Amino acid sequence: MILLAEKLKIIPLGGLDEIGKNITVLEYGKDMIVVDCGVGFPDEEMYGVDLVIPDFTYLVQNAKKLRGMFITHGHEDHIGSIPYCMQQVNSPIHGTAMTNGLIKLKLEEHHLADKVKLVTHKPGDVVKAGCFTVEFIHVNHSIADAVAFAIKTPVGTVVMTGDFKIDPTAEGGMTNLTRFGELGKEGVLALLADSTNVERQGYTPSENIVAESLDRQFKNCDQRIIVTTFASNMHRIQAVLTTAHRYGRKVAVSGRSMENMLKVAQELGYLKVPAGTIVELGSIKSLPKNKVVIVSTGSQGENMSALYRMAFSTHRQVEIQSGDRIIISASAIPGNEKAISRIINELYRKGADVVYEKSEGLHVSGHACQEELKIIHSLCKPKFFIPIHGEQRHLQIHGRLAKQMGMSPRNIFIGEIGTVFELSARSCKPNGTVTAGKVFVDGTSVGDVGSVVLRDRKHLAQDGMVVVCVNLSGQDGSIISGPDIITRGFIYVKESEQLMDELRNVALEAIDRCNRKRVRDWATIKSAIKNDLSGYLYKTTKRNPMILPVITEI
Repeated sequence: MILLAEKLKIIPLGGLDEIGKNITVLEYGKDMIVVDCGVGFPDEEMYGVDLVIPDFTYLVQNAKKLRGMFITHGHEDHIGSIPYCMQQVNSPIHGTAMTNGLIKLKLEEHHLADKVKLVTHKPGDVVKAGCFTVEFIHVNHSIADAVAFAIKTPVGTVVMTGDFKIDPTAEGGMTNLTRFGELGKEGVLALLADSTNVERQGYTPSENIVAESLDRQFKNCDQRIIVTTFASNMHRIQAVLTTAHRYGRKVAVSGRSMENMLKVAQELGYLKVPAGTIVELGSIKSLPKNKVVIVSTGSQGENMSALYRMAFSTHRQVEIQSGDRIIISASAIPGNEKAISRIINELYRKGADVVYEKSEGLHVSGHACQEELKIIHSLCKPKFFIPIHGEQRHLQIHGRLAKQMGMSPRNIFIGEIGTVFELSARSCKPNGTVTAGKVFVDGTSVGDVGSVVLRDRKHLAQDGMVVVCVNLSGQDGSIISGPDIITRGFIYVKESEQLMDELRNVALEAIDRCNRKRVRDWATIKSAIKNDLSGYLYKTTKRNPMILPVITEI
């Protein structure tokens, strides 16, 4: 009997057809590793949802195979789901110092720090995990300590770039192109590359451009300065601290994620704080305006972020004053444009001078543009290519870019989350799917909110609710009291008394009809009330509120 050789399975459980929620499984025989474990963020139709995490069903089903989780960098879309995953499976987590420092904070918040093993590595380190050998490769990104992975498997080497760009002036050195070239000479079976910025031509500008722009904004400014940026962008925060010190300003920090990030970065030596520069937020009131800088969270317009609370006058310690210079040093993540615009408008309304990315060079991306992606493709010379980290248009455009680099269309594979790609030394093909999707986190509940609940929330948000309360006799079904009509989000009752009376009459007629037919099943009576009211309301108002009949038996 001839045994067929095992195939390498590459299974994206997130990060395809979406921005964020990045997680990819590599599986061979009895061994499995996971690369990244991020969150996604809710869109405007996910009412009440706080976070979107991957469906971990496949990992739970194969927990005995799991040999390790490898993390490219510390952004939320790559580490945010780790605590939720570790509540269901347990695995060593491998990352660089900055990445693990941020993961540790998350595990502590979920009381998992003592249960999960964090293993810290440097670029160049090689880790054995079952039949896989994972090499850490230095890359540039908008957070310190980002890496790509070269994963040696029994059928060949898989290169996963993670989020990256090529910045020759980056602190800590440029992306290690030499190693990518060496891997290309050795032979790369498959390349899985970041597609986020594939629509942009040319090269991503250097972070140094932002430092120069910040200097221009600080120079000759005699007002208070408030800077908001991504908390994870230590290069940017370092530039703010350095520039503030240059102009004799003190820096205060507002926002929990920013405070946590600074704490980790300082402990690990990634942030060099000039002596006496950082002060407590409460102490800035005693300082002249031209001696103050506040660094805050809220660059994406998040509700309850520090900048949001400042803009809408709910911040306990900082109130926006006329003349304040607000520098928004970040670009909008797709879907956040309206929230950011709302904050900017409110800041202008309060008399602030708002400077943002559209008008000044205050942000550069952390992701590679087309020419940088071409460099990685040409250095790696992969046999097969699977674009990841992007929506459908990003993946398709990246596929076309690979064709321009001379790759055969038959060797380019654009999948969906849950697609199983099976690879041998000579072939790659999609072969079925596994359970994958979105799990919603609402407060402390995980997975309780599904499509049905979201549909109801959307219905309530769009059309409101009508509740019909009636007390019926348990003996003959006659009405003892009611029906009472309660509405929320549908009409203003005091101005719609005639409609309310008509709704009571419709409900009464439905109950009487059921009594005449001697119906004693409360579910049938509820259905009759609901159907009659729904039809009447749509006919008279062209609206379709949620209708909830409540029957109490007496």
